[in-house]
Amino acid sequence: MAVDVVYEVDQPQVIEFKTRTLTELGAAPSADRRVVAVDLRDDWPAALRTAGFDPARPAAWSAEGLLGYLPPEAQDSLLDSITELSALGSRVATESRPNPRPGDEDQTKEGLHRISEHWRAHGFDLDHVRLRYFGERNEAASYLTDCGWTLNTITVRDLLAANDLPPIKDDDLRMADVLFVSGALNKTTK
Repeated sequence: MAVDVVYEVDQPQVIEFKTRTLTELGAAPSADRRVVAVDLRDDWPAALRTAGFDPARPAAWSAEGLLGYLPPEAQDSLLDSITELSALGSRVATESRPNPRPGDEDQTKEGLHRISEHWRAHGFDLDHVRLRYFGERNEAASYLTDCGWTLNTITVRDLLAANDLPPIKDDDLRMADVLFVSGALNKTTK
């Protein structure tokens, strides 16, 4: 029987926090959890291979809630690396944000300031504006399609409606336009 292996790639301090928290909760993974404590700005593909990752076998990738926190060129590099490390039949899940329209950046920053204030009221000192990268970038869905992935997409707006959930109010961040993207690698462009 094959054992499912989950490779968790994240910054060392985040891996340490997650591992400590899981231990404190008494949570045990149902798969072989292999942590890869590395910054995505470093050679994470080499660290992943060192942890036992086999790029000849199909894999499932999840990069959700991450891309907006990467500069545009780092986003593309991440998606390129995922593609290069993927055997045919590999799966991917991520989000794809629309490029900003005139005036969107200021509106988005206002919304992120409100989110930061909300979290500060609960003791978390995060500056979401400082963490995000603004400006135009390749939209992940079309970029991955160009790399050989066949994708399914659905907007947050349509996902909420399909599940009889109320629409997003005060959508400063254009969350309703964000696409959830999932699909499989059907051809290689390597």
